[in-house]
Amino acid sequence: MEQFFSAVGAISGFFWNVLFLVVLVGGGIYLTIRLNFFQIRHLPYILKQTFGKILDKGKGEGTVSPFQAAATAMASTVGASNITGVPAAIAFGGPGALFWMWLIFFIGGATKFSEVVLGVYYREKNSDGHYIGGPGYYMTKGFPIKSVGKIMARAGAFVAMIYYLPSIATQSLSLIQNAEVMGINKYVAGVVLMVMVGAVVLGGLIRVAKVADKMVPIMCLLYVVGSLIVIFAHIGNIFPSLSIVFQSAFTGTAATGGFIGAGVSMAIRMGLARATYSCEAGMGSAPIAHAAAITDHPVRQGLWGVFEVLVDGFICTMSGLVVLSSGVWKEVTPDLAFTMPIMAFQKVLGSVGGYIVAIALFLFALSSIIAVIWYGEKLVEFFFNTAVSKVTRIFFVISIMLGAFFGLEAILAVLDLTNALIILPNMITVLLLSPLVAKLTKEYFSGGQFYRKDIKK
Repeated sequence: MEQFFSAVGAISGFFWNVLFLVVLVGGGIYLTIRLNFFQIRHLPYILKQTFGKILDKGKGEGTVSPFQAAATAMASTVGASNITGVPAAIAFGGPGALFWMWLIFFIGGATKFSEVVLGVYYREKNSDGHYIGGPGYYMTKGFPIKSVGKIMARAGAFVAMIYYLPSIATQSLSLIQNAEVMGINKYVAGVVLMVMVGAVVLGGLIRVAKVADKMVPIMCLLYVVGSLIVIFAHIGNIFPSLSIVFQSAFTGTAATGGFIGAGVSMAIRMGLARATYSCEAGMGSAPIAHAAAITDHPVRQGLWGVFEVLVDGFICTMSGLVVLSSGVWKEVTPDLAFTMPIMAFQKVLGSVGGYIVAIALFLFALSSIIAVIWYGEKLVEFFFNTAVSKVTRIFFVISIMLGAFFGLEAILAVLDLTNALIILPNMITVLLLSPLVAKLTKEYFSGGQFYRKDIKK
């Protein structure tokens, strides 16, 4: 088994170190330029139309409100990986990994915006009368060569269904490891999480959306306030921490304390992989949630995609500064990377700090797993049908317990490989359809009325 995971890690390493430096980063840069640095030039307007309209019910067609759709996507985006994914990136790739994460967040706004726009543009209604969409739909309907698009859509959906198993396990493992630090049995923590998630996801889209739009703001505020307290307690270490981030991004990091050392290639790989997994730009998951939004124009909903990346990048930066400024990244071995935040909080706030992280992590993991399972269900629906997708909810809920039986490195190896196989066809499609995204964006900002021509499957 160890040799298998080692081989998987080697293959995923090739994807992240070579192929995705071109496809993911290069593609994100291309989309940023193609859209005239949209996420920067229109930032005030984006914030006004998103953060400023959280309570807006939206106008047009759809199943849930714009914010509920965004909250569902953010429940996956802003998940346990925001607390534990950054320490994992630093533990395996060194502080320089944080620099490569920032790069993804900078260009990821254009990528995620494009995905959401395409997801809404090519959406359709299912047998329950709910709006559905995502990569499978815009690959099938929009890819220049229809037969190739259909094959890519089916293959991508199949791999994604597999991907969500280690994705769920990663979220549950982060909670389980920290529960053990707090003295809670890992199996008990896994079962409690499984029961709570099941109670939500078995209620379908409407219940998921209602839980997400209330949980996401609370958990984000709780963790950010706690992080700021820890960071200000080590304010003298902030500039040295930032210095080592920029330096080690291009030179690697020597071994020190519990840190075993890492080269530049590992910093790049871990930074790109963890940031992509966290903000999900390029993965094609967010369009699945946003396709259900009540909106009168794809671009209007696409603005929420940019907002998600901004929030996710900010919270990940908080986690990175907490871990680096407190010095815990030098004290813990990589296999226990998920425990770094709770250790950093306990240094400043004692047992209270531990409870803050534990509560925040529980909420982050709970919300993320709920969203991921719903994504998995929608992929099964695309691959099979609505009836089959409802049955698979049970199997996704059970997969929560995988986090109690497998180690971090093994789960990340499978996660990164399947993630890479999902991103490749999605990014190719998004890049090929970028002229449509640019056209819709120009139409929106010129005050034109959105009209979607009849699209054949």
